[in-house]
Amino acid sequence: MGRERVLADAERRGLEVELVERPAAGSLEEAAAQLGVPPADIVKTLVVQHGDAFVLVLVPGDRQISWPLLRTALGVNRARMPDADAAFAATGYERGTITPLGTTSALPVVADASVLGRRIALGAGEHGWSVWVDAEALVTALDAQVADVTTT
Repeated sequence: MGRERVLADAERRGLEVELVERPAAGSLEEAAAQLGVPPADIVKTLVVQHGDAFVLVLVPGDRQISWPLLRTALGVNRARMPDADAAFAATGYERGTITPLGTTSALPVVADASVLGRRIALGAGEHGWSVWVDAEALVTALDAQVADVTTT
């Protein structure tokens, strides 16, 4: 199960996380309401493809990727969101459950600078579950690149 992979990876990295069960949500806003937090505190893990490579991008729930900023941060001319099958193949997670923890292949991570400075909720590898983690600790544990890659 996905959440077991998340917990095992967090433990391997020495990262303290809190796994929380919640009703399945139809949207990020609904998940935020269920958790009693603003959408900004729920961080989406988006799979981005450039050429044959994949990267995970951590985006606060109230923001979206700025493609020019992300391409600059990655040093590439083209980047896109892959289809759901390619995202699953790259991560081992279905869309809506993707997390940077416990992926089935090692992927680089770019965290938008605006995620820092708070405790955030991420997908936990399964629908109906979230994982809480300190953003700075997550970025450190993942050796993530921090850059301004989003817009409102």
